[in-house]
Amino acid sequence: MTVMLRRATCSLSLAIAFAFSTASTVQAEPNHPVQSHAEQYKEEALKLLEQLVNIDSGSGYAPGLIQVGQIAADQLKQLGATIETVPNSPPDKSHHIVATLKGTGKAKILLMAHMDTVFKEGSAKERPFHIKDGRAYGPGVMDDKGGIVAGIYALKILKDLNFKDYAQITFLLDASEETGSDAATQLIQRVAREHDVTLNLEPGRPADGLVAWRKGSATATVDVTGKAAHAGVAPELGRNAAMEISHQVLQLGKLGDVEKKTTVNFTVIDAGDRTNVIPDSATAKADVRVAVPEEFDRVEQDMARVSANKLIQETDVKTHLHRGLPPMPQTAETDRLVSMAQNIYGEIGRKLTIEGSGGAADASLAAGVGVPTLDGFGIVGGNIHTPEEYAEVESVAPRLYLLARMIMELAQRDKG
Repeated sequence: MTVMLRRATCSLSLAIAFAFSTASTVQAEPNHPVQSHAEQYKEEALKLLEQLVNIDSGSGYAPGLIQVGQIAADQLKQLGATIETVPNSPPDKSHHIVATLKGTGKAKILLMAHMDTVFKEGSAKERPFHIKDGRAYGPGVMDDKGGIVAGIYALKILKDLNFKDYAQITFLLDASEETGSDAATQLIQRVAREHDVTLNLEPGRPADGLVAWRKGSATATVDVTGKAAHAGVAPELGRNAAMEISHQVLQLGKLGDVEKKTTVNFTVIDAGDRTNVIPDSATAKADVRVAVPEEFDRVEQDMARVSANKLIQETDVKTHLHRGLPPMPQTAETDRLVSMAQNIYGEIGRKLTIEGSGGAADASLAAGVGVPTLDGFGIVGGNIHTPEEYAEVESVAPRLYLLARMIMELAQRDKG
């Protein structure tokens, strides 16, 4: 009897395991109306992408940023959105755009993208939008003109389907993401607090992925004051700030922590302006990235402690850590959003990869005020911040589907 019971139990366990295995491989049916609209809008979306890419909108270049903002605002107005413009931090004369759509449900969903690029004025003329071998090229084509286009056309799909089961969708377009203005920071934090969830439209990763976590950023500054002297006649009377800053860079550059994903990379050094003078001042700056906020405190404290070890006595060494964007941690709520997104992408037979990033972004600001945030909903691309930056043409329709369906699922989740 015992043997028979064991066999029966074993058979039942195998049957349950097989049932779960089979269920996990069953692909949910796509939402055919959303899929159809996404495919139909592909060429139109590429035309808008071409228009935006061929406008120089590097950070701080107000004429181009205003033009990009106006085009996006006009598109969003046609969808029934109310438009608010928010001035950037002086002397930047550009404006941030906040577009708001009202619905009949309960969910409040924030979409974010940015209008500025890292490319200087004249880049659009030198490298205008073009498509080659299935990839679209041009300054800012994936970072983040593609995100703007993805947001606009996902909302077009929802309007076409008369989907209004949300309380509010806000589409915030930042004019200074690449430089992080105070005005943008305050705006994003304020607007994010008014929403239940944030979907950031930074580019989809080359492996067709989303970003579940990001490092926070900071700038470490080391200032050395020495004493000038003639480099050939009486160098011993000087206190060489260039030598001391070099010493500090070497020792402070070791403050990273591989296990905690903290990096400290010195990238700018300035000392002296004449070869025959011992420099009396020097400055070095480092890019600091952390995965957890407490690492900012640790790096700041260690900088002050370690810098007391000087190579050249009678020099004065001061350190400072200027915190930028906070980390965007991966949380339980992030994991739920990830699962939702993966299931949606599975509806159209695609696999969504998930990764983290050492780069900071506006998503970090939304996450920093406690709003569940997932990033990377823009068009898929690669070679970010380089002249070879590209966007995958065949990712346009799937990404429109993903974003539109994500909004629908978030709205349904909070319905009732």
